[in-house]
Amino acid sequence: MARAWQHPFLSVFRHFKVDEWKRSAKEGDVATVMDKTLKCTVYRVRGSVSASNYIQLPRTGTQSLGLTGRYLYVLFRPLPPRHFVIHLDVFTEDSQVIRVSFSSLFKEFKSTATWLQFPFICEAGTPRKDAAGVPPTGARWTCLQLDLHDLLLVYLNRRYGHLKSIRLCASLLVRNLYTSDLCFDPAVTAPEARRAKLPVTPMPREMAFPVPKGQSWHDRYVHIRFPSDSSKGVSTLGQKNGSLPEAGLSALCSTGSAALSSTAAFLGHVPRLLPHSAPFNKPTQVSMSPEVQMHDPAASCRVPSAPRPLPEISMSCERLEVSSVGGPSGRGQEPSAWAEATDKCVNSTNVHVSAHELAVVPVAPEDVAPHEPPCREQSGQQAALGKNRFQQRSFLPDPILRLKGVIGFGGHSTRWVRRPMRLLACALWTKDGAAVVYPCHAVIVMLHVDTRQQRFFLGHTDKVSALALDGSNSLLASAQARAPSMLRLWDFQTGACLSLFRSPVHVVCSLSFSDSGALLCGTGKDRHGRTVVVAWDTAQVGRGGEAVLLTKVHTDADIQAFKVAFFDETRMASCGRGGVRLWRLRRGGLRSCAVDLGEHHALEFTDLAFGQDLDSCTLYVCGRSGHILEIDHQHMAVRRARRLLPTQTPSGPLPKRQTFSSGPGIAISSLSVSQVTCAVGSEDGYLRLWPLDFSSVLLEAEHEGPISSVCVSPDGLRVLSTTSSGHLGFLDVPSREYSVLMRSHTALVLALATKCRQEHLATVSQDHTVRVWDLVTLQQLYDFTSPKEAPRAVAFHPTQPTFFCGFSGGAVCSFSLEATEVLVEHRCHRGAVTGLATSPDGSFLFSSCSRGSLAQYDCAATQCRVLRVAANVVCQDAHMSPNALVVSGDSRLLAFVGPSKYTVTIMDTASLDELLRVDISALDGTSSRLDSAVAVCFGPAPPGHLLVSTSSNTVVVLDTTSGRMVRELSGVHPTACPSLALSRDGRFLLTAADRAIKVWDYLMQANLGCQVYIGHSEPVQAVAFSPNQQQLLSVGDAIFLWDILAPNERLPPGSVRGSPGAPPACEAGPGAFSVSDDEGPSEESHGPKGLRQASGSALLVKEADRVVDAACGAAGDSWGLSMPPHPCGQPSAQSPRRARAQPAAHPDSCEPFMSQGKASSLAKVGQSVSSPPASSERLHLKAVVGYSGNGRANVVWRPDTGFFAYTCGRLVVVEDLHSGAQQHWLGHPEEISTLALSHDAQVLASASGHSSTASCGQIRLWEVPGGSCRQLISHRDPTVRALAFSPDDRLLITLGYDGDCTLALWSMSTYELLSSTRLPEPVHGVAFNPWHAGELACVGQGAITLWLLQQRGADVSLQVHRERIPEEVRAGKLTSLCYGAMPLLYCGSDTGQVCVWDTRACRCFLAWEADNSEIGVLLCSGVRLVSGSDSGRLRLWAVEAMLELRRKGSGARSSSVFMERELTLDGAIVSAVFHDSMDMGVAGSVAGTLWYINWAEGTSTHLISGHRSKVNEVAFSPSESHCATCSDDGSVRVWSLASMELVIQFQVLNQSCLCLAWSPPSCGRPEQQQVAAGYSDGTLRVFSISRTAMELKMRPHLAALTAIAFSADGQTILSGDKDGLVAVSRLCTGMTLRVLSDQRGAPISTIQSTSKEDGDFGVEGTDLWLAASGDQRVSIWASDWPQGHCELMDWLSFPAPALMEAPGCPVPSLAAFCPWDGALLVCAGLGVHREVIFYSLRHKQVVEKIPLPFFAVSLSLSPGARLMAIGFAECVLRLVDCTSGAVQDFAGHNDSVRLCRFTPAGRLLFTAAHREILVWEVTGC
Repeated sequence: MARAWQHPFLSVFRHFKVDEWKRSAKEGDVATVMDKTLKCTVYRVRGSVSASNYIQLPRTGTQSLGLTGRYLYVLFRPLPPRHFVIHLDVFTEDSQVIRVSFSSLFKEFKSTATWLQFPFICEAGTPRKDAAGVPPTGARWTCLQLDLHDLLLVYLNRRYGHLKSIRLCASLLVRNLYTSDLCFDPAVTAPEARRAKLPVTPMPREMAFPVPKGQSWHDRYVHIRFPSDSSKGVSTLGQKNGSLPEAGLSALCSTGSAALSSTAAFLGHVPRLLPHSAPFNKPTQVSMSPEVQMHDPAASCRVPSAPRPLPEISMSCERLEVSSVGGPSGRGQEPSAWAEATDKCVNSTNVHVSAHELAVVPVAPEDVAPHEPPCREQSGQQAALGKNRFQQRSFLPDPILRLKGVIGFGGHSTRWVRRPMRLLACALWTKDGAAVVYPCHAVIVMLHVDTRQQRFFLGHTDKVSALALDGSNSLLASAQARAPSMLRLWDFQTGACLSLFRSPVHVVCSLSFSDSGALLCGTGKDRHGRTVVVAWDTAQVGRGGEAVLLTKVHTDADIQAFKVAFFDETRMASCGRGGVRLWRLRRGGLRSCAVDLGEHHALEFTDLAFGQDLDSCTLYVCGRSGHILEIDHQHMAVRRARRLLPTQTPSGPLPKRQTFSSGPGIAISSLSVSQVTCAVGSEDGYLRLWPLDFSSVLLEAEHEGPISSVCVSPDGLRVLSTTSSGHLGFLDVPSREYSVLMRSHTALVLALATKCRQEHLATVSQDHTVRVWDLVTLQQLYDFTSPKEAPRAVAFHPTQPTFFCGFSGGAVCSFSLEATEVLVEHRCHRGAVTGLATSPDGSFLFSSCSRGSLAQYDCAATQCRVLRVAANVVCQDAHMSPNALVVSGDSRLLAFVGPSKYTVTIMDTASLDELLRVDISALDGTSSRLDSAVAVCFGPAPPGHLLVSTSSNTVVVLDTTSGRMVRELSGVHPTACPSLALSRDGRFLLTAADRAIKVWDYLMQANLGCQVYIGHSEPVQAVAFSPNQQQLLSVGDAIFLWDILAPNERLPPGSVRGSPGAPPACEAGPGAFSVSDDEGPSEESHGPKGLRQASGSALLVKEADRVVDAACGAAGDSWGLSMPPHPCGQPSAQSPRRARAQPAAHPDSCEPFMSQGKASSLAKVGQSVSSPPASSERLHLKAVVGYSGNGRANVVWRPDTGFFAYTCGRLVVVEDLHSGAQQHWLGHPEEISTLALSHDAQVLASASGHSSTASCGQIRLWEVPGGSCRQLISHRDPTVRALAFSPDDRLLITLGYDGDCTLALWSMSTYELLSSTRLPEPVHGVAFNPWHAGELACVGQGAITLWLLQQRGADVSLQVHRERIPEEVRAGKLTSLCYGAMPLLYCGSDTGQVCVWDTRACRCFLAWEADNSEIGVLLCSGVRLVSGSDSGRLRLWAVEAMLELRRKGSGARSSSVFMERELTLDGAIVSAVFHDSMDMGVAGSVAGTLWYINWAEGTSTHLISGHRSKVNEVAFSPSESHCATCSDDGSVRVWSLASMELVIQFQVLNQSCLCLAWSPPSCGRPEQQQVAAGYSDGTLRVFSISRTAMELKMRPHLAALTAIAFSADGQTILSGDKDGLVAVSRLCTGMTLRVLSDQRGAPISTIQSTSKEDGDFGVEGTDLWLAASGDQRVSIWASDWPQGHCELMDWLSFPAPALMEAPGCPVPSLAAFCPWDGALLVCAGLGVHREVIFYSLRHKQVVEKIPLPFFAVSLSLSPGARLMAIGFAECVLRLVDCTSGAVQDFAGHNDSVRLCRFTPAGRLLFTAAHREILVWEVTGC
C-alpha cells in the first residue's frame, strides 16, 4: 500500500522535477515540444538507437524512486517510423530487482527469473501474422495502465514491493507518468460517473486527456490495462478449452468477438502488446489477457473484451517456425541483450546440432553450410550421413531446449605448470562495473551482479584456458585448452563470434588486450614445452575482418602473467619464476628486456599490474614468497619491495595488524590496482585492500579457500575475487559488504536429485561435497562435506525436508535440511553405494552397492530404519550410472540391473518379491555379441513400460507385466547411455552419453526424431526433468539448466500417448461408444450448458430415426438445420476431455486456403495492359520454380498415364516427371486454391478466388490431352475449398469457404448448376462415395453429413442424414475424409483422431489417436490408409481388419490397427496422392515442397522445392550454365539453367539474404567462380561454387545489406545498406577500403558496375558504377580500385513520386547502364511521372522517355537485343522493344513482380513474385 504522501496519485515528472534534470537524467535527442492534440508541452525522445536516447528516473542506478503505488500510468504516443522501449525496474518484497520492458521492437514475449519482455504491437485494428514492428503513422496517444502487483504475481509468482527506476527510450512522446493505488477509468469523467452512478473511479483532471465536445474519448485515444480483471474469465475458459494460459496484451477494442471486424475501421491504428505465456513457478497458472476499454454509445461503463483467438506471429530460432501467440512454444529466447550468443558456430543460446553432426564434426559447425539436393549422387560418407539424418529426424519446436542458467565456475588453467593442472579461476569486470565475465568450463558466462541474469558465449568445445576483454568492452577473447588451442574473438555486446582461428601456440596460458582492442597478446607453450609469446592485430575484427598474426617469439623466461600496458599498446610486461621482463612491439617484432631485480631475482612471481595513474610509471608485481615489488618500468629499476607476513607471530597469543617486513611471507596469487588502492589475494584465503603506499590494511575478507584471482572494478568501488574452491564474489568497498555471486563444485558432478514440491536440486561430486541449490536463483542453499568418504548417489524424500546420500564406503545417511545435520547413518552395505531411490509416495528408500546387495528402508518417519537387506541381487560389475536403481511412478515396482549385467529385475517395492526377470542379452537373437544393461528408467503408468539402456547403444522398451519388448531404439548414442529420463507425460525422452544430450520425441512410433545439444566439456553424468517438467537438468563438469520450449499438453487420467494404437471401439448403435481395455475411464463432462446452435426451418434433415425430405431445385435456397443441443454445448466451449484433445497451436497451420498473393487490380490493369497475340509473343514461359503450399489438395498424379500437375500461384503446372519438361496453363485471375482430376484423367478442374472485377470464385475445366480450357464456371463463393468428381464423372461438386459456405452440384455434360445449398456452418471436406455415384459425404463442425442424390428429370433432390461426433472421439470438428472398402468412411479430426464410420448403419464404430495434431489429409486404398497432419507427420496404417471390427460391433477391439511406416516432412501436410497400392506417392507441405514418398524404402525425396520466403535477387554465371537466387529464408541456391534443378544450397540461419552478385569472368578461371551475398545483419559472405564452401565472411555494414556488385575485374566488392552507406571492400583481404556516405538516409536500392575506357567521359579509371537510393537520387562514379582512385562523375536527383496505386508498396529507385549504349543510363521510379527515362552521360540530359501504366518496381535490360523488361506491383510484366517501341504485357504472376533479370546473353528472362520464380524464353533473339 502506498504511503500517505503518494495518495491519491503521484505525478512522477512533477515530483522529481524532470524539467530541471537534477534528479533525473536525459541522453541523446530529448526535447520539450508543444503537442497539438493534448494542447500542452510534452517530452519528445527520438533517435535511431533507442539505447542512446532516453529519459531516466532517478538519475543514477544506485538511487531508487521508492514509489509504492500499485498502478503505473504511462501517458505516451509512439513516434513513427522508429521503435520505442520502456524499461521499469521493480523491487519485490524479497528485495529482488525485476526488469519489466515494453517495446515495439520485441516480436515475442520473453521471460526469465529477473526480466519480463512484452512486445507492444501497433496495427490497424485487424490481427495479422507479422504484426510486430514500427508504429504506424496514425499512432495515437495511449494511456498504458500497468498493474505492477498482478504483473509480478502472475508471471513470476513474486510480490510487488516498489518501483525502483524508469527509463523511457526513443522514439516516443511522453506527457507524464503517474502512480496510484486506485484504478482509474480514463474514458469517464467525474460528472458522468456521478450522473450515471457508475461503479468506476474517473481519471483525475490532471491525468486526463482532453476530449473535444461531442467526441468520444475512444475515438481519439487508446487505453491499455495490463494485466486485466477480465482475463480471469478468459483464463477459466482457456483452461477448459485445453489451451495454455495466454499472456496476451491487446488494444484491439470490441464488445464481443462478433464486433471485431466492425470496429476495425472505427479504431484506426491501435497498439497491442502480445506476450506469450510465461513459465510459472507453481503448478497453478493464471492466464492474463488484456482489458481494453471502449466507449459504447449505449452504455457509459466499461465492457470487457470477449474472449477471442489471438493472431499468430512468426518467431525465428534455428529452424524454429511459426508458433501460436498463446502457446508456450512461443516462449522464445532470452532477451536479446542478455541471452543471445550467436556466432559462426552457434545460433541463439543453444549449442544445437543435428544428430549426425555431433559424430562427424569435432567442433560446432559453421552457420553457413552447403547443402546438396538429395537427387544428386553422394559419396559413401555423405550417404551415411543422409541415412543417419533420415533415421534421426528432428521435431518441432526446433530447438526444443534453451540454455537458461549454468551453475559452475572455472576453466582449464596451465599456470604454474610445475604443479598439477588446476581450474582456471579468473573473472573480469565489465567497463561499467555492472557485470562480471568468467569461464564455466567450455561456456563463458556474463553475470549481472545486481539482477543475477546470465548471458552465455557458446561455441567452445573444450575448457576455456584464458580470457581477455578490451577497454571499451567491444571485444572479448577466449582460448580453449588442449592442443591445438583455438581462439575466439567475440562481439561482447551482441555475443556473436567474430573470428575463430587456431593459435600457433600449442597451449594458450594467458591473453591480454590493449585498451583500444587493436592488439591481442597471448602466451603459452609450444609442442616442446618452450614458452611462446604471440601478438595479433585485431583492429579489423569488429569490421568484418580477421585477426592478423603480427609476430611470434620464443623465450626461455618463465611467464605466469603477461599484460599489455593500457597507456601504450606497444609496451607489455611479464613475470614468472626468476624474473620480470618488459616487452615492446616495434617494427612487427617483439623484443624484451629483463628488469634488474637484485636480491629478488630468484623469486617466483605470480601476477602483475600497471599503475592506473597516467602520470605513473609504476609496475606492481607479486610473488609466492609474499613479496610485492614496485618497479619503475621507464628506468627498469625496483623502487620498493614489501613482503606480506602471517597474521599471527609464533610467540604472540593475539593476532597482529597486517604489516610488510622481513620474515616468512604468505603466498600472493593475484593483485589488481586502481588509482588509489591495491587489492591483493593470497593463498591463505584473504582478500586485502591496501592503499598504494601499503601503510595499513583498509579492508580484508576471508574466503573458504585460496584466492586465485582478484580484479578491481573500473570505478574502484568493488573488488572481485575468485578462489580455487569454486567461489566467485565481490567486496563492495563503500558498504564493506561481501556478496557471493556463484559457488560451484570443483570436480566432476556425479549425480543429482530434485525436490518434487520445491524448486530444489541436490548434487554430489568427486570433490567430496553434497550441495543443495535453489533452481530459481541458481544459488547454493546448503553444503555438506565428507572428507573421508566420497558421496556417490543422492535422493530427496518426496514429502519431508530431508534427503539421502550414499557414499563410497557403503554408508547411507539421512540429512535434515531444517536442522542442517545428519539424522541417521546406516552401514548395511560392504561396497560403495551405486544406487539410491525413494518411492514417490514417501514410504520406502532403496539402496544398492557394488557388492550386489539391495537394502530397503522405511522412510515414512523422520528416522528411517532398515527393513530388509538382500545379498547378491544387484549386478556387481555394472556400469556406474545414476539410473541403476529406479522406482515406478505409482510406487509399486522397483527395477535394477541384476543379478548379472545381462538381466534386468523388477520387484515389488513393499515385499521385494521378484515379479519379473528379463534377459537383455537374448532380446536380439540375430546378434552374435552379448548385450548388457547399463541403465533403467520407468515410463508413466499406464501402460507400464520400462526403458533399458544397453551396451549396444540401444534403448529397449519392455512391458513391465509380460517382459516382452514393446519398442527398440537403436543407435541412440555412439557409446552406451548411462543416464536417461522420460517426461511425466511420456512426450520426451532424454538420453546422455559422452558430452552430448539428446531429446527424443517419444510419441513418434517410427523414425524417432531427436535433437542433440552440446555444451559440456566432460561426459554428462546425469540428466533429469525439473519438478515442474518445464526445465531439464544435466550435470557433469557443471550444472546446466535448460528451458523446454515445447507446449505443455495435458493428458486425461489413465491415458498415455506413447502409442497410437489401442483406440477406443464403438457400440453398435449410433452415438454410443464402449472404451477398449487399454483406455482409462472416461471423464464426466462439465461443459457449458444452454449453448445451442442456431436453429431455422428444418429441411432435408435425417436425425436418428426420423427423416424429413424436401426437394432442392437449381435455385438452391438457403436452408438451416435444427438440432438438439450438443452434449457438451457448442464445440467452441468444450468439456475437459475434449479440451485435452485440442492440439497446441502448431507452426504450420493446416487451414484449407489463405491466399498469399497480391490482390489483383484487373479493373485497372485491363485498361492499361497490352496483351500480345499468341503468335507474336516475345516471351514464352519455360519453367516455374515453386509450389503453392497454402492450398489444399492442389496436386494430382495418375501413375498409369504419368500425368502430374500442381499449382504455383495462379498457374497450373503440368510436369513430365521423366524429362522435367513443364506445361503452364494460365487463365486464373487469382491464386488457385485446389485441383481435382476426373476418374478417366481427361478433365482437370481448378478453382481460384474472387478478384476485384468479380465477387465470385472461378472454376476452370481443362482438357488434359491438349491443355486447353474447356469451360469457365463462376462460383458464388469467393473461394472454393474443395472439388470432387462423381465416380462416373457426370457430376462435379464444389464446396465454398467458411465465409459463404455453399455446396454446389454441376453437370459435366451441360456445365449447368443443378443444385446449390448454403450450409449453416463451416464444412471442411467433401467426397463422393466411389461405390455409389449418388452418395457423398461432408465433414465439418461437430458432425458428419451424408447426402443422397435423387434426380427426377431436370430436378435434383438431396436427402441429408446428419450424425454428431460421438463424445468418445474427443474432437471438435472433422477436417478430412476418404472412403475405404464398402461401406467404410474414414474421417480425420482437429485433435489427431481418426474415426471410422459405417455409412450403411450411419454410425461411428471405431476411433483411434493417429496423431497429436490436426489430420488434414486422409487417403485409403484397399487395406492401407495414409494420414497427414499439420505436425508434418505422414503415417501409413494397416486397416485390413476394419471390416471384421465393423461386424463385431460393441465387442470390437482395435489391436489389429497398427502403423506400418512414418515420415516427417518439413511442414503441415496439405495435399497427397498415392498409387493404388499405396507403396508410392506424392505429398505437398505448407513449406512449398513436393515430396516423392516411397513406403517400401521408407524414404522421402524432394520433387519440387522452391524458396520458403520472398525471392530477393537472381544472378547468373558468365557462361550461363548456372544461376543463383537468394531469399528472405536465408538461403542462397544455385540452379542448373538447363534443367532448373537445385545444385547447391548455402543456408544461413536466422538471417535474410537480401542481395546477390556473381563474380565476373575477369576475376579468374571459370572453376574459381564466386557468389557474394549480403544479409540482414550487415554481413557479406563470399561462396566458392567449385568448392561448395564459404570462402570469406566480413561485416562492412552495421545495417542490412540491400545491394551488392562486383567491380569489373572481380577483385572489389561494392555493397550498399539500408542506411544509405556504400562500402568498398577488397576480395583478397576482406578489408573495407572506404565507406561512401553521400546518400546516407535512404536505403541503397541498386548498385551496378561496368567497365569503360580510361579517360572516357573525361574522368580517369576503368570502372564505371552507379548507386541508386530510395530518396530518388542516383550517383555515378568512375574508379580505378587498384590505384585507390574513386571520383564522383554525375549526380541525379528527382522529386519524390506520388503515392502508388498499391498501398504499402513503396516506389524503388531503379537505374541501370544501357548494355547497347554505354553512354546511356536507364532509370525508372524517379520523379513524379510513371515513365522510364534514358539519360545521356555525355550530354548530361534526358534524351528519351517511355511512359508506363504504373510505377515500375523492377527493371532489366537485355544485352542480346534492345529489349527492356519492367515489373509492376499490379502483377504484370511488360516487355518493351526499345527499337520499335512495341509493348507486350504478360500476366501469370501471383504477386508484385519485384524482380526481373535477363541472362547475360539475353535468351532467358527470370522474374520473381514473392517466392515463385518464373523462367521465360525470349524469342527472336
